Amino acid sequence: MEPYSRHVLVCTGGFCSPDRGGRALYALLPTLLEREGLLFGPHRVKRGETPCLGVCSGGPIVVVYPEGVWYGAVTPELLGRIVVEHLRDGRVIDEAVIHRL
Repeated sequence: MEPYSRHVLVCTGGFCSPDRGGRALYALLPTLLEREGLLFGPHRVKRGETPCLGVCSGGPIVVVYPEGVWYGAVTPELLGRIVVEHLRDGRVIDEAVIHRL
């Protein structure tokens, strides 16, 4: 496996986000990562989807590791900010964080 800098999990289940907005976010993520040069190479961001993160409200939820930062109520616009500000530039978007490990 190629090395990667971060791992992003997107909840695509229906409990925390009844409209299944997580699925749309997961589909958008590779485009955003590619635009910022994070889809391939040594600084790439690995992505994964999960049917449940156990929160069951406030979704869609996106989690960034290794920092252990959980973002809630993620919209396509917020996902764009997460990719640029957090994944590319290393700045957590504090006002969108719902939990930190």
